[in-house]
Amino acid sequence: MLIKQFYTNCLSEAAYYIESEGEVAIIDPLRDIDTYLDLANQHNAKIKFIFETHFHADFVSGHLDLSKQTGAPIVFGPNAKTNFPIHQAKDGEILKLGNLSFEVLHTPGHTLESTCYLLRDENDKPHAIFTGDTIFVGDVGRPDLSSGNMSSEDLAAIMYNSIHTKILPLNDDILVYPAHGPGSSCGKNLGPNTHSTIGEEKKTNYALQPQTKEEFIKAVTDGLQLAPVYFAINAKINQSGYEEIKTVSEKGTQSLSIEAFKIATENGAIILDTRNATTFTHGFVPGSISIGLEGRFAEWAGTLLPFDQSIILVTETGKEEETVIRLSRVGFEKMEGCLKGGFEAWKNAGEKIDLIIDIEPDELMMDIPHDPNLIVVDVRKESEFNDGHLQDAINLPLSEMTDVALIAQFEENQNLYIHCQGGYRSVIASSLLKRQGIHNIRNVLGGWNKINLEKEAKIVKEVSALN
Repeated sequence: MLIKQFYTNCLSEAAYYIESEGEVAIIDPLRDIDTYLDLANQHNAKIKFIFETHFHADFVSGHLDLSKQTGAPIVFGPNAKTNFPIHQAKDGEILKLGNLSFEVLHTPGHTLESTCYLLRDENDKPHAIFTGDTIFVGDVGRPDLSSGNMSSEDLAAIMYNSIHTKILPLNDDILVYPAHGPGSSCGKNLGPNTHSTIGEEKKTNYALQPQTKEEFIKAVTDGLQLAPVYFAINAKINQSGYEEIKTVSEKGTQSLSIEAFKIATENGAIILDTRNATTFTHGFVPGSISIGLEGRFAEWAGTLLPFDQSIILVTETGKEEETVIRLSRVGFEKMEGCLKGGFEAWKNAGEKIDLIIDIEPDELMMDIPHDPNLIVVDVRKESEFNDGHLQDAINLPLSEMTDVALIAQFEENQNLYIHCQGGYRSVIASSLLKRQGIHNIRNVLGGWNKINLEKEAKIVKEVSALN
């Protein structure tokens, strides 16, 4: 038996490769599938099944391309309705893999089609369960993403039944392999590990503690942040289908001359610059949006960029394919090419450039008492802001900065000092403000992590409305 977890940090996503006697099952694959194919080829093994735990909302799965490449059926649990052929498994169905077997456990609640797969070893002993978004380490899947006409409370009630009839009766030594780890927006507060055991979750997971159904519903629905806007789009793509990734990659990585690049912008294409945030501020093509590959790139792209508009790319040399692949993982398909030679070619050709002024937190502290037009814009989440912020700062979470009306609140004579927690989000925010014609901007290097160390900083903490 071989179980391998493929974990993608920027999406907090886990896919799985299970092999026995030359047969392989892939669970919840990412859209770029070469990793799974390469490993199967190395082991001279055949991919027999592609298991999907549900219609993922935070990434586009590789089920269609993987099935096309291998001929393996795509397995969903009950209630899954798709626009492509699948094997719709029944609750309790057994599927053999070499000398192992999978038992299908329908566990609706996160979504109505959510299904776990219980892996039994060669002696038919339950060994591991692949829980998708039903059970995480320390958390459960949020019940507000795919409810149809049902409320979050309705789905949470269904989840309670699923957990008590399908999960809690399992033996404590069974390994738990979820689809997500810390940082995922598919739950409220996932634990730091990417796998666990049933026994450990019974001890530490708040949702698996003895409680009434009413208490459970309150526990899993209280404090839910708004889901990223692209979640509904990705779930629909996973249900309906998508363009082959090879085609998307070939189109997205094609080189664009400066002239072709300029024509594309004139035709309404968005310029996305994926260089490191600290590099971007020193010079960029005017109108560019910065989302650096070094952060939670795909997640922020999905949150901030439109899916129905063409995108042209400025990347570091050699990062063209990585950029396109990572965008495709969250459903983007309209990438039209990359600027040939990157920003340096643009600059060397004498084209106009823009920049963002970086300052250290101590300079911000010195400027605050002397500039009546200075506005501190904190682009962290509300919960981060409430834990501590500069006195008189405005909280404008980055996720809300697609709302032009919010940006329009700023006046021409105001000097905006932008910061986040560590410096990544503030550069994205600054680029969005620049794009809207606001140029009196300073980006605070190191963000709150460094501001909080300044002795002169007047820090305010607020009690969250949830408390």
